[in-house]
Amino acid sequence: MVTNLQLDGRLIAEAARLGKHRTKEEAVTQALTEYVQNLRQEGILDLFGSIDFDPSYDYKRQRTKS
Repeated sequence: MVTNLQLDGRLIAEAARLGKHRTKEEAVTQALTEYVQNLRQEGILDLFGSIDFDPSYDYKRQRTKS
């Protein structure tokens, strides 16, 4: 998908240099990938305290079944 954006050229150049990307597109794609991953991880943190813990669950027994 082609998208035209007004981006800070110095910022893109620095990201490409630091990330050792060959193109601006690679730098932006990597940045967006990491941004989405970070947001997903933050969503997982919201689950803490909302999932019931089963004290009888034996994770070691689960391992031996595979």
